[in-house]
Amino acid sequence: MPFILSRLLARISLLTSWVTPIAVTVFVFLTSWPLMALAEPDGSELVEPANYWWYFVVTAATVGYGDLSPASPAGHVVGAYVIVGGIAALTTVFTKLASLLEKARGQRMQGAITVNLSGHTVLLGYLPGRTERVVSELRAEDGGDLVLGTWDDVVTHPVPGEPVEFVRGDLTDAGVLRRAGVDRAARILVDVRDDNEALAVTLAVDHLNRDAHTVVTLRDMERSSLLSYVGERIRPVQWHSPRMITEELQSPGITEVYAELMTHGGANTYSVTLPETVGPVLVDTRRTALGRNHGATLLAARTGDRLLVNPDWQDELPPGSTLYYVSATPLTPTEIAHTLARAR
Repeated sequence: MPFILSRLLARISLLTSWVTPIAVTVFVFLTSWPLMALAEPDGSELVEPANYWWYFVVTAATVGYGDLSPASPAGHVVGAYVIVGGIAALTTVFTKLASLLEKARGQRMQGAITVNLSGHTVLLGYLPGRTERVVSELRAEDGGDLVLGTWDDVVTHPVPGEPVEFVRGDLTDAGVLRRAGVDRAARILVDVRDDNEALAVTLAVDHLNRDAHTVVTLRDMERSSLLSYVGERIRPVQWHSPRMITEELQSPGITEVYAELMTHGGANTYSVTLPETVGPVLVDTRRTALGRNHGATLLAARTGDRLLVNPDWQDELPPGSTLYYVSATPLTPTEIAHTLARAR
């Protein structure tokens, strides 16, 4: 009941705020029409119902097309009254509109809005410098709608120059999260002030949206096991790797690949230098030989000062080039030479 009453009072307040401009406009129209009918000669087209409303709008707006105008001196006086009354009415209307626009801007800057988005990305938490970097990277690579949710201590929009909606409040409160559209978001990043906060906010997020791809940054990755109790699709990411955070948001599961590459015992990344004896070799030949004979995948190659990441198949690699690859075991230059010799 209190909620319904507050909404009703808000609507009444909105309506009454327009009483003055509406009253001024109606009063001038209803008083000027009979006065103009008395002032103008009989049979005047100006005072006909189909014409006077148009004359009133054009004259009150000070446009003055001239297609309809009073012919008598008394009509000119009434016309002047319409002009003055119209200016007064328009002044009240524009003042009200300016007030509404300023209020809307103030609400946006103060995080008091409710976003009307779906399929967007929500960033929960603000850390000066760091959040701006994440926003910039997401805007550059994705371009989708972004909503930033912060605690109450961030009193104004921290990134007003970016097309990012701003909501502030208790990030564990369902009402605040709904204002940020967490329940309709496609991707959610929880990047708050400490790990305890991260776990609390993640629990609140999971309650509202269990379908979104949720990324949580942790200082202590050993606590990531606690996130599995909340939801299996929640991805923990090392807090100290902002770039990896944005990659995980855009490519779900990529951090798990990185973690596997950096874990001893599985596939790993290695480098090897092409022996001088093999001569120039195409990337096509090199990739095929690595894959068929050693189950390895070529990632990049360095030729002198150039680093070629995912090199073109027709690129030629001279002797002495360094190869970077993924494999279960490292390869020696001798193995590389024998493999290329067989491939040729």
